[in-house]
Amino acid sequence: MGKRSLLGFDKALSRRAFVIGGSAVAGAAICAPAYAQAKTIRVGVSLGLSGSVAGVGESILSGAKLYEKAYASSLPAGVKVELIIRDDGASPDNARRIAQELIVRDRVQLLTGMSISPQAFSLAPVITSAKIPLIVTGAATSSVTRASPYIVRVSETFWQTSHTLGQWAAGHGFKRVYTLVADYASGLDVENAFNTGYAKGGGQIVGSVRVPVATTDYLPFMHRIKEANPDAVMLFVNTGRTASAMKAFTDAGLKQAGVTMLGTAEMSTDDEIAKMGDEVIGLVSASPYQVQSPAPANKEFLADWQKQYGADAVPNFLSVCGWDGLAAIYSLVRETKGDFDGDKALSFLSRWATDKSPRGKISIDPETRDIVQTIYISRVEKVGGRPTSVIFDKVDAVKDPWKALNPPGPKQ
Repeated sequence: MGKRSLLGFDKALSRRAFVIGGSAVAGAAICAPAYAQAKTIRVGVSLGLSGSVAGVGESILSGAKLYEKAYASSLPAGVKVELIIRDDGASPDNARRIAQELIVRDRVQLLTGMSISPQAFSLAPVITSAKIPLIVTGAATSSVTRASPYIVRVSETFWQTSHTLGQWAAGHGFKRVYTLVADYASGLDVENAFNTGYAKGGGQIVGSVRVPVATTDYLPFMHRIKEANPDAVMLFVNTGRTASAMKAFTDAGLKQAGVTMLGTAEMSTDDEIAKMGDEVIGLVSASPYQVQSPAPANKEFLADWQKQYGADAVPNFLSVCGWDGLAAIYSLVRETKGDFDGDKALSFLSRWATDKSPRGKISIDPETRDIVQTIYISRVEKVGGRPTSVIFDKVDAVKDPWKALNPPGPKQ
């Protein structure tokens, strides 16, 4: 995703980080505000808005700010929600320090954000001590919600999309698949999830390659893959490199040979796909949202998006995660009229459900505090002169498969 800034918030303010010692963290729960008397609900937002994953944070925040603008008037009389936005640079150390500041100094009642999983893991002891719920709108590693009983996720897990895609591929004629993933934690998670789902459906992995994170030239790997004669290639590479991988896929003759490229939501974000050339045509992906979503609420969401950010602006699934994160918070405030503590908020958020998301019906599984949602299967086609992911299949009510396959231990 690009590093454009769609928002007008104060960048200097958003990048401040206030370092607070361990003793303050230990006392955070004692310093927590008197929720029952609060009229302004303060919500700390910690995202990577600079650095290599700035596009992830900006996409999430764009969706959250859009919801805020659209629904601020829906709050109870005399109650408002204030977002306190901080740029953590996607650094776990920064995220932890910022969370301490937000809880102890800014006296927030809720936290949200987390562009990537290491941030969320770093916050776990802080929010557990303070009893402040964290609504995750990014961070896709399955075990994130097990790091603290105060974490609720409204985004996705890699296992939801990749495991689902593996099962779908095995059941739709792709009998031989070769996997190519970036060699870091997220890539290995995607590989494991896809392979598990694919094997369950009876498919055969004919080869796999893990490429260095810094890779930009995928052509040598694609030539090697062609020799294995697969039906499809499962792809997961770093943000912004889908086009390079797809070009190499085409240049190696794989597309012409009838091989299909498969990918996750991260490989087919609508805003990036729209900027790519014809080499991306034919990519099949699994995602919790595409702009072609048939959900009734999506039409209004897209209209609001283009009104706010421009007629040619395109949201992505992360934008919707930011939108839904704030929707959950606003639902809590409306239900309680702003009168809640951390445990009361957690109880509500752990059972939150709505059919008004741009991605369709979503809910939180109270046993795992993770999202349950539809996973859409789409193919990139030319629509209105530009590449667009067109939905042609779906799997409803998908829970995180990893948690079912890895039940918690006795202490969890």
